Amino acid sequence: MSQDRHRSVLLEETLQGLAIRPDGRYLDATFGRGGHSRAILAQLGSAGRLLGLDKDPQAVAEGQALAEQEPRFGIIHGSFADLAQLLRGQGWSGLDGVLMDLGVSSPQLDQAERGFSFLHDGPLDMRMDPSRGQSAAQWLAGVTQKELARVLREFGEERHAGRIAAAILAARLQGPIGRTGQLAEIIKLAHPAWEKGRHPATKSFQGIRIFLNHELGDLDRGLEQALDLLHGGGRLAVISFHSLEDRRVKRFIRDQARGDHLPAGLPVTQDQLNRRLRPLGGAIRPSAAEVVANPRARSAVLRLAERL
Repeated sequence: MSQDRHRSVLLEETLQGLAIRPDGRYLDATFGRGGHSRAILAQLGSAGRLLGLDKDPQAVAEGQALAEQEPRFGIIHGSFADLAQLLRGQGWSGLDGVLMDLGVSSPQLDQAERGFSFLHDGPLDMRMDPSRGQSAAQWLAGVTQKELARVLREFGEERHAGRIAAAILAARLQGPIGRTGQLAEIIKLAHPAWEKGRHPATKSFQGIRIFLNHELGDLDRGLEQALDLLHGGGRLAVISFHSLEDRRVKRFIRDQARGDHLPAGLPVTQDQLNRRLRPLGGAIRPSAAEVVANPRARSAVLRLAERL
């Protein structure tokens, strides 16, 4: 269904980076609408297996439909922050490759009722898994101005967080803020410096979404667990869409490639440093042609590493 409206970002580059083994076991830790998964399945042989994982019930429903047609594929509802536990439950103990695509899928953005978009008015929700936690409307109803400003600044990288938080709290005095269009309009009126080609609510919506869904903490936990599950020679591929995510992924790969931090001058050999990853090149970005075909790919960054 929604697969038709969703283009998988950096698809060819990701497949090359994962170096799919026909008989390998792979995890798509962010199934989404399954574009990457279908491409991985196309490269697997009859003995290969792919497991999909997603927090979004709509993505899981899409995965279940695929699993009914494809015996080499299975889908789990859950977060990659619980990766180790979820895979143990499936009887999986090792992986040849892990993919994490950290973007919000196009159907999530386009469906007004999911409450992610400032372009399509809908109930103010923003949860990847609507069955858990507070919606954005519930959180905004009780948050303090100081905490709201911190979230907008820290997770949205919004320079005018204080001014926007004050405007939201002032609007809340007039009544509940329950619609995405309502929040976007409050931010739009409060924002003093619009950037060309970017809606003034972009960073604020990003900040609230990241905070509500624990996206950065979950990423840290997911990376650690993915590394533990990879076989030697297994590949890690992570696609991020903003600098907060990419900095974490870059630092994680760098630290695991350096190994243990030991005092300078200590007489140890390279193989005693407990290095766990080998970076496979630097940041990979979409081609100009891909950005033209899919403007939502413009901020994507792919990083690859191999388990040592």
